[in-house]
Amino acid sequence: MDSSTTALLLCSLLWTVCAQAPVVSVEPRSAGVRQGESVSFRCRVVSGSQPVHLEWKRTNNHPLADNVKIGPDGSVLTIANTRNGNQGQYRCVATNSAGRSTMMASLTIKHSPKVRVTPAGPLRVRLGEPVALECHATGRPRPSVTWQRHGTQLVTRKTEDTSTLKVAAVSSEDAGVYVCQAQNTEGVAEVKVEVIVEGGQGAANAPKATVSMAEVTAVEGHMVTMQCQATGSPLPVVSWSKLRAPLPWKHTVEGGVLTLTSVGRQDSGQYICNATNTHGYSQAYTQLEVDSPPYTTSLPDQVRLRPGDTLRLQCLAHGSHPITFHWTRVGRAGMPAGAETSKDGQLLIGQVKLNDSGTYKCVATNHVGSSEALAKVTVKS
Repeated sequence: MDSSTTALLLCSLLWTVCAQAPVVSVEPRSAGVRQGESVSFRCRVVSGSQPVHLEWKRTNNHPLADNVKIGPDGSVLTIANTRNGNQGQYRCVATNSAGRSTMMASLTIKHSPKVRVTPAGPLRVRLGEPVALECHATGRPRPSVTWQRHGTQLVTRKTEDTSTLKVAAVSSEDAGVYVCQAQNTEGVAEVKVEVIVEGGQGAANAPKATVSMAEVTAVEGHMVTMQCQATGSPLPVVSWSKLRAPLPWKHTVEGGVLTLTSVGRQDSGQYICNATNTHGYSQAYTQLEVDSPPYTTSLPDQVRLRPGDTLRLQCLAHGSHPITFHWTRVGRAGMPAGAETSKDGQLLIGQVKLNDSGTYKCVATNHVGSSEALAKVTVKS
């Protein structure tokens, strides 16, 4: 064996011994977001011989959805305007000449509970007849389900997503409003059922509360009024409350009308009109949604490229949907030739040039207002 062959074998042996397979970490390892929000996962090379190639994949080998974007160097995975189909696991695959490694990231799409009661009220039964009310609830995380009457939790039979309330033989005291409530970390939902007992005393004089509007939408900073009327004998006393929270600090109640001044997003929720007399009580509900203008960011907000590289900028916005996006170049009449924008806020330039350097502005707009985010792009040879 000549000296050149020996040297080649020695170099190959040293490379095999010294080269290290990549080790990566992912931040965050798991995330839970509401449908319509955006989320990013970053894959970072902890150690290993360079160069290391990074790639994101679904664990089920399905293709990435059209709202999933990968950063220029492959390290950042961004999901804009998330939907239920984005839920699951994603893996970052790192490869170099010495081997490969993977790290998982998990995404959960959260949503508040939805409730359905069967049979729907009002339910008329005769004295002594049996009654069974089933409450079905959905949501993520899975909600807890309870039945309540007069503010007291009732004993029920529960399965995975159903709570059943049974009365073997109803009496006049069983007449009134029953409330099924489902709750998880994303919110609370309630459905009421009125049970009317026929052939007995007391139910006819029980109070009945009604609201002028079951759903109210308002803009942040505006005033909101909710009106409640109640019938019954004796005349019921009417009061207002908010589900799982105190009434906003700036509020007044007069003649059954609840007034909120200068509402904020935290004032969104379910408001309850309570009507009470000596024969029982009744509740009516108004759902308030407070809309807000978008808050906009750019990912990334600074980027350095070489001529011929691909520029990808993602505009993200939090606020009331739907939100539209518009990219412009600050101080220039138009965008560079070949620039492409998408409805979900992405700006793409396939091959940048030196004169593509500059500041790019994204304006996010909804029916309430608009906001902007800037991204500085530097192209140097």
